[in-house]
Amino acid sequence: MKIYVVDNGGQWTHREWRVLRYLGVNTAIVPNTTPFEEIQDADALVLSGGAPRVALDAERMGRNSEYLDRAEIPILGICAGMQFMCAKFGGKTEPAKVPEFGKTVVYIDCENDLFKDLPRSFIVWESHNDEVSVVPPSFDILAHSDHCPVEAVKMKSRPIYGLQFHPEVEHTEYGIEIFKNFLSVVEGWHK
Repeated sequence: MKIYVVDNGGQWTHREWRVLRYLGVNTAIVPNTTPFEEIQDADALVLSGGAPRVALDAERMGRNSEYLDRAEIPILGICAGMQFMCAKFGGKTEPAKVPEFGKTVVYIDCENDLFKDLPRSFIVWESHNDEVSVVPPSFDILAHSDHCPVEAVKMKSRPIYGLQFHPEVEHTEYGIEIFKNFLSVVEGWHK
């Protein structure tokens, strides 16, 4: 299995790569300016978090829009990756009413493959000033927190997932399990 981690300038992009390596995945970090033709051999993509404030400076997200349009494979967007994908598909990302930093409890609202066999609530690590304020009609909300109504989403028609929190950091409970569940989605997609 080959998964590229698209680097959007996030502080923990290398941790996403490291978790995938730990799980036995053939993985590499690629700049978000990489032409799609150079990554079209991937079985899945992870759109990393990022330094850019997506709501205010989306052009710094490079070719993420092209990847979402052309990659017919599972995609996991994390933090800025999720915010960008929701805005791209007709939602809206804005500065959060209550920015979240540090530990937060997330509540699972909807049964889904990404949170399979996990508790209905658990502690995650947050680091965001912006959040999805309007979810595209083509997406379902999977989870929320006390201050952020959209902590996780899934596209209804494609295996495209988004997480506002950071499953790659050790402070997130069940982060490894979330990545394992995503790998199960990838395996199922390619059967």
